[in-house]
Amino acid sequence: MGLATRALILIVMVACLISLANAIDGQATFYTPSYVPSSCYGFQNRGVMIVAANARLFAGKGACGRRYRVRCTSGTNLGVPHPCRGGTVDVTVVDLCPGCAGDQLDLSQEAFAMIADPDEGRISIEYHQI
Repeated sequence: MGLATRALILIVMVACLISLANAIDGQATFYTPSYVPSSCYGFQNRGVMIVAANARLFAGKGACGRRYRVRCTSGTNLGVPHPCRGGTVDVTVVDLCPGCAGDQLDLSQEAFAMIADPDEGRISIEYHQI
């Protein structure tokens, strides 16, 4: 294996560790369609891999368009024994979640279903900006 390949592998490994170290612990719920209008984009459709951010994260529309990678870490109630499906989902901030706690994200129903069983309703997550 060449020196350049080894260096590239090392850089990727360090980047992964840094992103894990910067992950924010929180909780996620989901909301259902229709996703328009949104605080950020009005009636412009931004797809279904979207999120409404808590007021702190939303920062008066400062977070509009930011992308986050979200991973389910566990369930929060006894509804579903093992709600996490593994993997991550990448979402774009399109709206404010006025009722969300400071560590909470409100994912679209489709984004939530990518990482967890929607029957759980609320999950523990890790997320970071990408």
